[in-house]
Amino acid sequence: MEIKVNFLDNLRLEAKFDDFTVIADQPIRYKGDGSAPGPFDYFLASSALCAAYFVKLYCQTRNIPTENIRLSQNNIVDPENRYQQIFKIQVELPADIAEKDRLGILRSIDRCTVKKVVQQGPEFVIEEVENLDADAQALLIPSSSEQSTYIAGKDLPLEETIANMSGILASLGMKIEIASWRNIVPNVWSLHIRDAASPMCFTNGKGATKESALASALGEFIERLNCNFFYNDQFWGEDIANADFVHYPNERWFKPGPKDALPAEILDAHCLEIYNPDGELRGSHLYDTNSGNTVRGICSLPFVRQSDGETVYFPSNLIENLYLSNGMSAGNTLVEAQVQCLSEIFERAVKREILEGEMALPDVPQAVLEKYPSILAGIRGLEEQGFPVLVKDASLGGEFPVMCVTLMNPRTGGVFASFGAHPSFEVALERSLTELLQGRSFEGLNDLPQPTFEGHAVTEPNNFVEHFIDSSGVVSWRFFSAKADFEFVEWDFSGQGEDSNAEEAATLFGILEDMGKEVYVATYDDLGANACRILVPGYSEIYPVEDLIWDNTNKALLFRADILNLHSLPDRGLKSLLKNLNNTEVDDYTDITTLIGVEFDDNTVWGQLTILELKLLIHLALKKFEDAKELVEAFLQYNDNTVERGLFYQALNAALEVTLDDDLEMDDYEANFRRMFGNPRMDAVLGSLDGSVRFYGLTPTSMKLEGLDRHQRLVESYKKLHAARARAAAK
Repeated sequence: MEIKVNFLDNLRLEAKFDDFTVIADQPIRYKGDGSAPGPFDYFLASSALCAAYFVKLYCQTRNIPTENIRLSQNNIVDPENRYQQIFKIQVELPADIAEKDRLGILRSIDRCTVKKVVQQGPEFVIEEVENLDADAQALLIPSSSEQSTYIAGKDLPLEETIANMSGILASLGMKIEIASWRNIVPNVWSLHIRDAASPMCFTNGKGATKESALASALGEFIERLNCNFFYNDQFWGEDIANADFVHYPNERWFKPGPKDALPAEILDAHCLEIYNPDGELRGSHLYDTNSGNTVRGICSLPFVRQSDGETVYFPSNLIENLYLSNGMSAGNTLVEAQVQCLSEIFERAVKREILEGEMALPDVPQAVLEKYPSILAGIRGLEEQGFPVLVKDASLGGEFPVMCVTLMNPRTGGVFASFGAHPSFEVALERSLTELLQGRSFEGLNDLPQPTFEGHAVTEPNNFVEHFIDSSGVVSWRFFSAKADFEFVEWDFSGQGEDSNAEEAATLFGILEDMGKEVYVATYDDLGANACRILVPGYSEIYPVEDLIWDNTNKALLFRADILNLHSLPDRGLKSLLKNLNNTEVDDYTDITTLIGVEFDDNTVWGQLTILELKLLIHLALKKFEDAKELVEAFLQYNDNTVERGLFYQALNAALEVTLDDDLEMDDYEANFRRMFGNPRMDAVLGSLDGSVRFYGLTPTSMKLEGLDRHQRLVESYKKLHAARARAAAK
């Protein structure tokens, strides 16, 4: 994690990281102002807080109340050496906690990350640089060995792959840092990496070794940069919206025809049959969300149709709405990336078919598993921890290169079906296992959903989205039937020799062709990597096609400008915004960040603002107190917000009761309202009623996005890609 420090007045310091700011000072006896804890005080507190976090985690996963658990830490300083200290952590537990949980809580503290890092002894590297922001050297530790490690599916050794990808990211000005590693069973590694300057740009990697997991994470990071996935649904600002290009230099913009008809230049007959079967799709449904520049028309990106090599233009909005990250990849070579792309498309499509069809899969025989001892060691590691594991052939009778590893948690009754795909049986099996544990601790396996015999819960569209995002969707009990719907097949789609990836790509394209699917491919190399995006209409979508009409992300264009300009809108504009919000079919508890594609700091009122609360504040500004009162009651009953925000609305609710009752006078209640809620809060409440306070808690902003540091960091990240593409196009 990158922490930037600013020097304030006297001895005060300001540390900024992610969306947080921490102020440090020194006691007056050390010439400070005593306005904040000192750096060492924060260090001491961090270990106590970390210990308490692991206690809380242990108790939450076992439904143990923590109200009567108390924890303290004392540091005992050696008088001969003040750097030699003992940290004594003491826990007071209620008498009714079982003995096994008492031991479990104490052992959980031993897992404290701060404690383990201190005990291990971190290494400090102190250096001078010319410019902190310009120093984009990736924060990855390269291997100093001359070893060359090859794994199936990679055209270059892992060491060279990691070095090449790290170099590409550094050349773009991306400072990549490793935020966490996990290795809870043998031969299963995962990690989380992110851009230090824009932590919203992050990926997870998985593999049988540290190196393969790191290569996986870096490859995913590069694929998402090339396909603009980190910036999906987001507003990229007015500068990008009016630039020569928005997404890519080869994009084209087409204007809707008469009566908002679809432009003739987009899609083809095959796609239109899938995306517009009833003729309801209009041009305005496909305006670009990221730029919001409807005057330019519909931003469309070129894809090559594999059946005949023709170029077909897909609206960027359509891709963003339906495909998420499905069908994206980067590799050492283009064919390596294509194999990865196609494998993931099959993994997700077959997974969907199996889960929604409530199919039962055949077990992989033990004799076959024993051919892969490193994978078997990971499976046994899970079973030794009390998690039964089922290894299934998900190829549907040898038709597709897909495997499945399913974990059961007898402690909670939850299950997790993890799928993996690759032309190699072994690689697909390994991916199923590593996907199962990617970023997860043993405690994380306590949050798995329970299986069900209720078919609608499995087939409901959002269930597949949950499976796609983190495999946490619901699984049918029928999936566990001992009577399989297919025979086990020890399949093999892998290629041979030096051109194995090319052979495998051809094989996977061939499977789709035999299924009657049209395949469309876009390739990207302008950032210095081999990356591609593959679309298979009618097969690789994640969201339903109907979302283009009924739940399109470009609904943001109806609200974005008005909401960002909220403080400067006249009453007429506020009424228009309120009307649009009431007419939208979006749930009232949708957050404004999601609605308009602008990232606010989570720790601000903007960051937690929902459509319901925004309507409430507009009603207050318009002095529509009865409507405001109704929404205040809904907020207090259902909204999950901060304690401070809840108290403000509790006070507002009481004040509105008085205001709306002709028999009550505010003068009779104000004094005790102030005793209950405090003067600052009541000043805000009464100001909201008399009009002197508008949109309490929301700092003014505009389409220039001033003050929105979190979003600005995301836009600055995208501008690095935009500049690199412009340079490549100029060459």
